Amino acid sequence: MANPPDMTKHRGFPSGMPGTGVQFTIRRANPRGVTPIKALPRRARPGTAEHRIDAAFLHALWHHFGAEPFERGNLDAARLNLLFGREVLPAEKDFDPLSYAALLVINEKVARQTFPESFDDVFEV
Repeated sequence: MANPPDMTKHRGFPSGMPGTGVQFTIRRANPRGVTPIKALPRRARPGTAEHRIDAAFLHALWHHFGAEPFERGNLDAARLNLLFGREVLPAEKDFDPLSYAALLVINEKVARQTFPESFDDVFEV
């Protein structure tokens, strides 16, 4: 069996949304290959539980990384894909969606419009 690719683990980043079973990070690299980062349609409407989970994930991203580019690392692809192309963008021209080392950045203008609660100092769960 081949060794899985190296993956940065973001220490201190929340592992998920308490009480939901939704994860924000993965424990180890996928031995079958990296899940690609791609924009997925978001069906969650404001006020729904799914919208709240997306807002909590963006809150964690903002308060952990701020406006600076960050490495994908162990961040969950399913969560990133729901924000990708809108609130989260590639931070480099030669973005590799199949790399754990790919750099991303928060599109603050769009993110503040879509999830203003994510930029509050405290996010109530």
